[in-house]
Amino acid sequence: MNKYTKAGWGHRHQSGLAAIYRLIDGGVIFTSLLFWCRFFDHQLTNVWLIIGLLATTLFVFCAESVELYRSWRIDSYAHMLGLTLFAWVSVCATLLLIAYFSKTGQIYSRLIVGNWFLSTLVLLALWRYGFRQALFYVRSRDHNTRSAAIIGITPSGLQLAEDFAAEPHLGIRIHGFYRVPESASCQQQLPNSAPYQMLGEVAEALAAAKAGSLEQVYITLPMREELQIESVLGAFADTTATVHILPDLFFHNLLHSRWYQVGSSSVLSVYDTPIEGINSWMKRLEDLLLGTLLLVLTAPLLSLIAISIKLTTPGPAIFKQLRYGLDGRPIEVWKFRTMTTLENGETIVQACRNDPRITRLGRLLRRTSLDELPQLVNVLRGQMSIVGPRPHAIAHNEEYRKLVSGYMLRHKVKPGITGWAQVNGWRGETDTLEKMCRRVEFDLHYIRHWSIWLDLRILFITIFKGLAGRNAY
Repeated sequence: MNKYTKAGWGHRHQSGLAAIYRLIDGGVIFTSLLFWCRFFDHQLTNVWLIIGLLATTLFVFCAESVELYRSWRIDSYAHMLGLTLFAWVSVCATLLLIAYFSKTGQIYSRLIVGNWFLSTLVLLALWRYGFRQALFYVRSRDHNTRSAAIIGITPSGLQLAEDFAAEPHLGIRIHGFYRVPESASCQQQLPNSAPYQMLGEVAEALAAAKAGSLEQVYITLPMREELQIESVLGAFADTTATVHILPDLFFHNLLHSRWYQVGSSSVLSVYDTPIEGINSWMKRLEDLLLGTLLLVLTAPLLSLIAISIKLTTPGPAIFKQLRYGLDGRPIEVWKFRTMTTLENGETIVQACRNDPRITRLGRLLRRTSLDELPQLVNVLRGQMSIVGPRPHAIAHNEEYRKLVSGYMLRHKVKPGITGWAQVNGWRGETDTLEKMCRRVEFDLHYIRHWSIWLDLRILFITIFKGLAGRNAY
């Protein structure tokens, strides 16, 4: 068995893996239902069996609709988990609606149904994680791999080869490079230090793909060489190889880019947000649940702080300042007043260490971030999120948007009470341009990689690390 034939095993058995996924999903749904019926000493009637069969059918249908049974070789577990959650919640909602409109809800045990819904979700997530880790283990040992080659000797192509080599668990094996003689931008020989083979020219890559010994092709020509790319794509359209295009440097800084189809035209969004559609609903649900919970838990503390501010210094307990919200729309952000001044104009001086404007109580509130708690009201009103880039005063926005590239892209999502930049130490005064650049860098990283799990991770870190810090004053 040569290296290409060995690598082809994974591709030919992808449909087999999808079938395994469907069978295990069905088994998990049925087994969980049977367990809870037995656990609560409930007789297993035909009605329960019909419910289990209906749930399995609906789940497979929903999973197919969101492409849950496709290859997840390179995609993230968080994305897989999100689609699994969506599919199972859709099934649960459909079953509840059926029970409600058919007026049969009273014949089902709420204990069984509730435990079944929750435990099945956990099991569907856990077995996928375990199976994914098992596949990673197998692939890192050169099983279930796919053969791949790179067309075009460019810096981005060499970097891609290094990236795949650094992540063997993905099972993508780069066997070498093919040169493009017509390309004026690509090198025609590999660097002496490159640990890869020169496999020939495009014609030889095409022959390997037609023979079935080359499964994945990565085209790394510069985007300006449109004619050469079109020629290579046209040639590989006569093969069954999976073809990818790696854009050059211009595309590396895109903010959650995606393709859209408008009639017969394909449009690439350059600066977009990941929080739309079902993601926006999940994000809003997260904000409502956590915001309500935190507001209830901290209500006594909020009252105590407000009273203390009124008793110790003249002026309002709550300071409202105009800042930019989602899409750059102005919002009033609430904070406990910590200064003797109420600056909200075109010129605002940032708080600095030993700032004489900060009150004694305000210093404590700022050090512990308790002054930010009233922003829970902003969260419930839909103006802010629990997690997101911190909002800046409008005067600072107008100043830094001219100095920091991509600064306004922070506003492609709602601002947050805590964020990725804050838990990584980039909070407080930005007395140098470098500090603001680093904060924006972390904010854009958060937007590009957003997920519910990243939000929960940031919240966890905030509890133990982000509430106070050396830059908080």
